[in-house]
Amino acid sequence: MAVATLWPVAYLLAMTASSKTSASAPDPSADVTSAHDKILIVDFGSQVTQLIARRVREQGVYSEIVPFQKAEAAFLAMKPKAVILSGGPASVLDKDAPAAPMSILRAGVPVLGICYGEQTMAQQLGGTVEAGHHREFGRAAIEVIDACALFDGVWEKGGTYDVWMSHGDRVTKLPDGFRAVAKAPGSPIAVIADDARGFYAMQFHPEVVHTPDGAKLIRNFVRKVAGLKGDWTMRAFREEAVEKIRAQVGQGRVICGLSGGVDSSVAAILIHEAIGDQLTCVFVDHGMLRKDEGKTVVDLFRHHYNIPLVHVDASKQFLSELDGVTDPEAKRKTIGRLFIDVFEAEAKKIAALGKGSADFLAQGTLYPDVIESVSFTGGPSVTIKSHHNVGGLPDRMNMKLVEPLRELFKDEVRLLGRELGLPEIFVGRHPFPGPGLAIRCPGEITNEKLDILREADAIYIDQIRKAGLYDDIWQAFAVLLPVKTVGVMGDSRTYDYVVGLRAVTSTDGMTADFYPFDAQFLGATATRIINEVKGVNRVVYDVTSKPPGTIEWE
Repeated sequence: MAVATLWPVAYLLAMTASSKTSASAPDPSADVTSAHDKILIVDFGSQVTQLIARRVREQGVYSEIVPFQKAEAAFLAMKPKAVILSGGPASVLDKDAPAAPMSILRAGVPVLGICYGEQTMAQQLGGTVEAGHHREFGRAAIEVIDACALFDGVWEKGGTYDVWMSHGDRVTKLPDGFRAVAKAPGSPIAVIADDARGFYAMQFHPEVVHTPDGAKLIRNFVRKVAGLKGDWTMRAFREEAVEKIRAQVGQGRVICGLSGGVDSSVAAILIHEAIGDQLTCVFVDHGMLRKDEGKTVVDLFRHHYNIPLVHVDASKQFLSELDGVTDPEAKRKTIGRLFIDVFEAEAKKIAALGKGSADFLAQGTLYPDVIESVSFTGGPSVTIKSHHNVGGLPDRMNMKLVEPLRELFKDEVRLLGRELGLPEIFVGRHPFPGPGLAIRCPGEITNEKLDILREADAIYIDQIRKAGLYDDIWQAFAVLLPVKTVGVMGDSRTYDYVVGLRAVTSTDGMTADFYPFDAQFLGATATRIINEVKGVNRVVYDVTSKPPGTIEWE
């Protein structure tokens, strides 16, 4: 029997001392992208390399990010039609500075260098890069001094355009075959072009929103320079993923662990389309879900999609073991351990019905989970975060991984969900942490606190939806703070909890800024929460960005 779990495994890896390595990234020659044109992105450690991949995929072209030291092997395996060299924190003048494989630069495919990518391309091809000149960080104006394919239909010779810079070194001498096509105050050679080879490079970052025309420039590289047709669609991904799942699972049975979030829901529907009645979903309610979460999930999968669903109410077990636990990491480990225990017990019950033992464990791993868990130097990332659902599985589970969404970004998962006909209320949901309200209730967890938090959170989200702001916000939630304050209600003294409200805008969750609600909205929301939720007498709003803060209040 094959088993798929799309949420609980998000804890498995960090919570178990003994684990085996997870299934490696799919062989590019065998994955669902094999029939499509591809672009390889060589990562030199930029914090925004993901955005390059997103920009490329917006053009209907599949892209994949690999650390620079694995680029040569990836190039041979993928056979990409073009390559993009990312930015990075290093200097090409450093000893043992990262470099692009010369085999890629000699392969005859178009190459686009961005920031550090421009500098290493220039230096490796015979140009000169120097330090000690004017540095540029943030917004800058760039002047186009000559036309090229990269600028076609976007920038004109003689025009001045806004870009986003982040560099200390700069190119001072061009390699043979290149010409300067744009300049900036801090980088006289800001964009370079070798039209014969299809080599282009720029000192600024076109992938970020602070470069208004950046997406158009990347589009020109993808479509006009590389000549790619852009046939990588969600419909194509859906069809090819279904065939891949069928080939991997065969006649086995699949158990799918549901959270009700976007990733698990989309993965479950995709798996169900592939193998039908071979799928059984398991929804474990650990007692720390949002208001009416359980009913919503059960209704969707049991009644809307007619997928067999086991609903396990394990709230007493979870809350009992969390009694008195205040450390957030201890909470995560406890929840992770219990989730494995409960899920394994349910899997054994299903197996006892004569359907066989488990072979596969599928999970909703996304592409950012994979690339964020490996740094550009090849080891575990310390600058971003490691994702529990990337590292491996407990030995005792004796299962192999199935990861149908491993190649997708979050926004692509939402597109796939719409392609599969998933209701918008699920497709458009804000991210929700695996440990649930446990990490939105700092300090000790009690039923009373959880009930207060559920009600406050539901009112907050209701206010956001009524204001038509839900889709403008990356994530919004309430937090029950571990403090009580004095208040006055009805001429009586109160001593009740404080609720913190959090709402952020973001592209991928890596960086975020607080959502600028107007004072009237915040006032009305606070009034509703205080009036309707017993035990709350004060509401505050968090205006911290990420960094320096995190999105969650853990």
